[in-house]
Amino acid sequence: MNYDVIIVGAGPGGIFSAYELTKLKPELKVAVFDAGHQLNKRFCPIDGEKIKSCIGCKSCSIMNGFGGAGAFSDGKYNITNDFGGTLYEYIGKKHALELMHYVDDINMRYGGEGTKLYSTAGSKFKKLCLQNGMHLLDASVRHLGTDINYVVLENLYNHLKDKLDFYFDTPVEAIFRTEDGYEIHCANATYTCKKCVISVGRSGSKWMETVCKDLGIQTKSNRVDLGVRVELPAEVFSHLTDELYESKIVYRTQKYGDLVRTFCMNPRGAVVNENTNGIVTVNGHSYEDPAKQTENTNFALLVSKHFSEPFKDSNGYGESIARLSNMLGGGVIAQRFGDLIRGRRSTPNRMNDSFMTPTLNATAGDLSLVLPKRILDGIIEMIYALDKIAPGTANDDTLLYGVEVKFYNMEVAVDEHLESCCEGLYIIGDGSGITHSLSHASASGVHVARDIVSK
Repeated sequence: MNYDVIIVGAGPGGIFSAYELTKLKPELKVAVFDAGHQLNKRFCPIDGEKIKSCIGCKSCSIMNGFGGAGAFSDGKYNITNDFGGTLYEYIGKKHALELMHYVDDINMRYGGEGTKLYSTAGSKFKKLCLQNGMHLLDASVRHLGTDINYVVLENLYNHLKDKLDFYFDTPVEAIFRTEDGYEIHCANATYTCKKCVISVGRSGSKWMETVCKDLGIQTKSNRVDLGVRVELPAEVFSHLTDELYESKIVYRTQKYGDLVRTFCMNPRGAVVNENTNGIVTVNGHSYEDPAKQTENTNFALLVSKHFSEPFKDSNGYGESIARLSNMLGGGVIAQRFGDLIRGRRSTPNRMNDSFMTPTLNATAGDLSLVLPKRILDGIIEMIYALDKIAPGTANDDTLLYGVEVKFYNMEVAVDEHLESCCEGLYIIGDGSGITHSLSHASASGVHVARDIVSK
């Protein structure tokens, strides 16, 4: 069970690292380990009828398996250095963009051809946002859609499966240094390698912290993003989504001076559950196929919180709030915006009287009992700000689902090759705390593979 390279995690970083390794040096013996299932066995049992909420599967098919947490996302590749991570701080802005375009070209060759590349450059909405105290960030956005994204992953898996060894449903328990490489310890076997690439995503953040502690790799506290997922009629945001698809809008609140931003916009999409380490949170999907589209658009409103001394456990803070939501609502809580600002909980009757049909079956409740006042005040202020550029955002029937939490690993100390202080051990993707997006994670995988081959 000896390999030249072992990749831990079959998310976008791991996939593109494997792709580049097998392309540049096919004689290398490469293995990929993942705690989840292979792509065609990834199914969430929630069907909205017999099973309406998370049942706590041993391995969450939404979060783990080939394709990682991005497999059932809406497949947005944001080609930009303005958001999505700080990869450019390690490898340079020009090189980071070159790698993101390279990944985009591969996606196009493996099933993404014909999908649209949107751009905010020169958009009239930049001026509209500025006139109303908001900022529209620059980006080129490739939207594959949840359906086409799956096709691309399927084709990439078929391309790779005979070129390397995949170990699915095989969590890595520990990693140890040896004289000439690393030992990868799983429940039933131990494997060795000369080089190791760790790409475990956000869902692997707790495990990653343990590995860094065991191997003496320095980390520093990162942030946690807390907020809600907004759902409203697609027509309200259609003038933005038709031209831009994904609009990253940032607003600084007047009350506290906090930054609130839109995230993961899904035109005519659906709100979904997400399970991270047993905690049920909320996310959104959308499809390229018109037959699978809905009448609603959803997006997240998130507030980033950084902590200083003496508190450093930003993920623990986010988890405690998510657990409170789970405790009160048995999972995700939904509330009408009109009920929230009137200081009352939403009830099933009030939800049924709404003019909009929710796409997720969630517990009607009161988000003010879950989210801290400062964060909730910022979200409310942002909704009123968005109402100026998209009238109807602040309607009573606009739905808020909570909580949405984006957990980030503590930022791991790596060099310009994304190599840790342990020679031959690379840490990439969202599990490194450096990337926060499909495009940046994928680019980091390519970067590391080229460095390994060069050595």
